[in-house]
Amino acid sequence: MTPTIAPRVRTLVLLFLAVIGASLVAAGPASAHAALTGSNPAQGVVVDKAPTQISLTFSEQVALSDDALRVLDPKGKRVDTGKPANTSGTTYAVGLHSGLPDGTYTVTYQVVSADSHPVAGAYTFSVGAPSRTAVSADGPTVGGGVVGWLYGFGRYLSYAGFIVLTGGAAFVLACWQRGAGVRAVQRLVVSGWITLTAATLALLLLRGSYTGSGKVGDIFDLNLLGTVLQTKTGAALVSRLLLLAAAALFIAVLFGAYDKREDDEKRDLTFGLAIGGTVVAAGLAASWAMAEHASTGLQPGIAMPVDVVHLLAVATWLGGLATLLVALYRAPAHKPVDSGAVRRFSAVAFGSVLALVATGVYQSWRQLGSWSAFTDTAYGRLLLVKIGLVALLVGIAWLSRRWTARLSDGVAAGIEIEAGKAKEPAGARKSSGSTAAVASTGTTDATAAAATGTVETTTAATAGTAAAESVGTVDGAEPSAAGAPERAAQLARQRAAVETARQKRLRDADPERHGLRRSVLAEAGVAVVLLAVTTVLTQTEPGRTEQDAKAATGSSSSASSDSSASGAVTLDMPFDTGGKDGKGVVTVDLDPARVGANEMHVYVERPNGRGFDVPEVKVAFTLAAKSIGPLPVVPDRITTGHWAASGVQLPMAGDWKIAVTVRTSDVDQVTVSKNAQIG
Repeated sequence: MTPTIAPRVRTLVLLFLAVIGASLVAAGPASAHAALTGSNPAQGVVVDKAPTQISLTFSEQVALSDDALRVLDPKGKRVDTGKPANTSGTTYAVGLHSGLPDGTYTVTYQVVSADSHPVAGAYTFSVGAPSRTAVSADGPTVGGGVVGWLYGFGRYLSYAGFIVLTGGAAFVLACWQRGAGVRAVQRLVVSGWITLTAATLALLLLRGSYTGSGKVGDIFDLNLLGTVLQTKTGAALVSRLLLLAAAALFIAVLFGAYDKREDDEKRDLTFGLAIGGTVVAAGLAASWAMAEHASTGLQPGIAMPVDVVHLLAVATWLGGLATLLVALYRAPAHKPVDSGAVRRFSAVAFGSVLALVATGVYQSWRQLGSWSAFTDTAYGRLLLVKIGLVALLVGIAWLSRRWTARLSDGVAAGIEIEAGKAKEPAGARKSSGSTAAVASTGTTDATAAAATGTVETTTAATAGTAAAESVGTVDGAEPSAAGAPERAAQLARQRAAVETARQKRLRDADPERHGLRRSVLAEAGVAVVLLAVTTVLTQTEPGRTEQDAKAATGSSSSASSDSSASGAVTLDMPFDTGGKDGKGVVTVDLDPARVGANEMHVYVERPNGRGFDVPEVKVAFTLAAKSIGPLPVVPDRITTGHWAASGVQLPMAGDWKIAVTVRTSDVDQVTVSKNAQIG
């Protein structure tokens, strides 16, 4: 592969990996991290009397706005009154108007979980009997759309900026102090600071719309921004901006005064910068820990410091890796990254990986809670992908360590030889350049040397002609005043091209260094994808929460008698015919509650649990979604309070309404109903 094509291929590979990362970040709306675990009235139930309030219970504490909980009647009109309030623990309630008529009501909620992510949903319940409703039960969508995409991408950039800023500075201080004077390294670290600052400002502006309406027009709403500043997430983002101001001072000292100090002064300054940099980096990491997963759930007092260590370990490893990559490809020939710096970084990276594994094990236990969550939840599956990427990254790093052990520092010697020949004629330099590089590195790659020498010879010859013309030595004619600046500029460009080719030849002369560059490039590519998966992971509902929510939903369904373990349905419905001795409870058992023939038993009991001898019981089945029914069933009386019917045919699966009419006297009767999932 020619020297011209190789950089283009590397650039395309990195661009491709970056696009993959961005696509992962924008893979859809953020999953909720707080889950609805209970409600009163429960989802799908039919109550005899209109409740005075509705209450929702979540898996963790949530933040409420004035419109966080809404209750809509069948026509879509709001029937809730007052502001929602926290009644106890993780339960929140809102009052309802009195005297609500019969029909189906829709409850919608839109809240913000304790770990900063928006949560929304909806469900229905009925008063008296179900009815048609003009309200969609899908609930509002939050965390999606253009605003959701921008917010997710901003989170990705903020993580990337933090990693480059923190890891780059750590690499310079701990591994390669000469790198403080390398312009490419300076640009990398400063770009990390700029990226993190810009992303933080963007997240602050997007936050109000992201957790609210999701409209692009609300991004610059100052009222929303004021509300965001009063939240935990807003405080974390503002704290991050203040810490970034301190980080700017740190960068100015590191890349401004540090490289110009004497060795004795450098030691003292290194200690001060190490202490100050660690404090600032830990503070930046804490701005994530205090507002996201670590701040809620189990053991937050332990989880937040562990999360800080985890983020610092990631930044030191991956940020240092990015800086090493830049140093290997872009450092000038007179300041190459030496083998000692690479070995020191290898040790630092090894320590970071150990810290990463230790903190990652704790975080996995905390967020998953069980082995089954690895495969049964989206969070667990993403975590398996992350673990696989980390293992791949460690494997490539092991290969890099092998190249490091064989790395030669001969390039520096080659540079000194080249510098000593700087005053030789151009022709002499041309003939000896490749030889010096080969001698200094101990390589005999004649083909590479010949190719490089040819390029340099051609360029130098052109530069020599231009130089001759610029001083007016061609045919003894003086150059025109107008043409001299142009020729001088052309000569400068050609000399710069010669110098660039010479430095590149020296960097590429060591085959071990070339191998290290390729393995580090592969590490960086995997790191880009790893960062994308990590960003998506932070926006995904933890496995422990998801499983708890499923268990609570299953328990609620069982409590509502929608189904049992055997597949049978049992429905308990209190009734009151209004007459003397008209109160009781009717229980309907349907077995096996599937499409086709079913066995039905109806039990009528008094409030004290004794059998109620009523003159008549009738049952009707209705599947409103398919306009089927009511299908009447008249059970036979078996004994006091016990009625039964066999071969009850239900033609389709769905959410069936089971209505029971109980007559307690010649004139007193009532119909009660509940919904049940059949099939």
